Amino acid sequence: MVTESDVNKLVDKVEKVTKQRKMDLTSDADLSIGIMNLISLEGHLFFSAEETHKDEYLDILLEVRQMRIELLKKIIVEYEGEVWCISKHLLSACMRLMETGTKQLAEGNKEDAKLLFEKSYRLYRLFWDINAKTIMSREEDDVSVKETNKDKIEGEVPTQGETQGKEKIVFVPVCQEPL
Repeated sequence: MVTESDVNKLVDKVEKVTKQRKMDLTSDADLSIGIMNLISLEGHLFFSAEETHKDEYLDILLEVRQMRIELLKKIIVEYEGEVWCISKHLLSACMRLMETGTKQLAEGNKEDAKLLFEKSYRLYRLFWDINAKTIMSREEDDVSVKETNKDKIEGEVPTQGETQGKEKIVFVPVCQEPL
């Protein structure tokens, strides 16, 4: 059980680290979206190369792939087993489901879109669940993303099989800009 003291320690650590600019979770989140688009771009370049039989698309694909690898290393600093590939495929699947959901929404299929968006978001959360330790391990003290503060924002995210209950996700606000 997380105590109020534990929460206060976490808040202090997060504030200390973000003030020192050693960890910027909002930048990592933005970077992950950019990486998703690079992965998607790799797919489009592959299909364009095959459809047009132009090797120029393959040259661009290699450049984009190298860029994606460099940027992914900024988020996935340390990994074990297949975490690198799992992470890449989680981001890729997240982006594809998001795009498919957007198309469904544009076609007026709001309920189908919402289901796809929920699955996309679940994959995105899984990416961060797997890689949170990597981000937090950049610091001397290991900060747990499972802990939170009194200003937490809670939400329900569908888990496997959508009928098997709900998983509680807790977000710690890291960017408090005036709206």
